Amino acid sequence: MATVDPTCMVVKALALLDSDGKRIVVKYYTPEWSTVTQQAEFEKSLFSKTCKTNARGEAEIILFDDLVVVYKSLGDLTFYVTGSQSENELVLCGVLQAFYESVTLLLRSAVEKKTALENLDQVLLVMDEIVDNGLILEMDPQTVAARVGMRSGDGAEVPFAEQTFSQAFARAKEHLALGNWTMQK
Repeated sequence: MATVDPTCMVVKALALLDSDGKRIVVKYYTPEWSTVTQQAEFEKSLFSKTCKTNARGEAEIILFDDLVVVYKSLGDLTFYVTGSQSENELVLCGVLQAFYESVTLLLRSAVEKKTALENLDQVLLVMDEIVDNGLILEMDPQTVAARVGMRSGDGAEVPFAEQTFSQAFARAKEHLALGNWTMQK
């Protein structure tokens, strides 16, 4: 990670784990967990520390391995946001809430392991819209969901550069089948 202004809030990791502590999707933004083994050990110990609490209503905050961890569960999924001890817990809670609510909006309140896996591209895009390289970009779930969903109210086509992978793939397949491929700017 590049040198960051110390006044900027930094997220170390975003994670979505299932009810068994297995990874659905995780993004690490610091070199602390550079290997898959280190990541798996961290996720396992984090889950074992948090699985006995009931974080269904409000977000829970814990200090874990010199990290501030905020997390919240919904159905068979648990959402996690981690930061250093010097990070503001309220800001990390805001990131967690944006992550949680954006996924809920995009999955139309059917937030469970199966739908998260079926819509993994959208969950990854939610993470990318909220945090980039550890820096917090957006914390408004409506804005995040709108950017990820790319829903156009007037029926206009979404620009190619702003499409999700699955949208771009479907569009390319459609154009190839019709034999009229043209790139739009």
